[in-house]
Amino acid sequence: MEGNPEEFEALGSRLGFRIVEETPEILRLVWHGTRFPAFLCLGIAFLLLFISVPIAQAINIRGFVGPAGSLWYFPLMNLILFCIAIYLLSQKRMIVIDSSSKKVTLTRRSFHKTTRLGINYVEIEKVGLGVDQVYSGFTVAGSSAAQSFPVPALRLVVSSGEPVLLDRGSFRKLQDLGQRVSERLRKPLRIETTGG
Repeated sequence: MEGNPEEFEALGSRLGFRIVEETPEILRLVWHGTRFPAFLCLGIAFLLLFISVPIAQAINIRGFVGPAGSLWYFPLMNLILFCIAIYLLSQKRMIVIDSSSKKVTLTRRSFHKTTRLGINYVEIEKVGLGVDQVYSGFTVAGSSAAQSFPVPALRLVVSSGEPVLLDRGSFRKLQDLGQRVSERLRKPLRIETTGG
């Protein structure tokens, strides 16, 4: 195995890979980052341009002593929103199961970093469909108690015993995906009741 499986864990309750290529040699799955928050930030940033550009021009002409000087945070907030949107839009994960090279390659890409994990078929013991305990990021009425809930997860179990997360989502979709992956790898699909 080349790479660290822990870098391919996910905080969220679901990823939702979709199949973009399925041939006898290659099965390619792709997940693009969280689109709704990205487009929301981008939309707000574009709307704020109508306020931020005149403020930036006024600060450029008169400096921070003019009436627009106290509104310096609008252009800064606009820039931060653009950066967040670009970062979220750059998020991408890809899984390639290549029968010709007998290798599974997981790629995680963001704006500033690309991480890869390569696993040979012989290192994989099984494909496991189990349950992960995912922690909720929300608190109710000021409570700081960590709440967790079960989420179906599809994982590869390698000979070293480390489980590698492939996807999280609905049980039915993961079972179909698990069948496809296990047929490609010629490894058993084990449905478990507890997560790894």
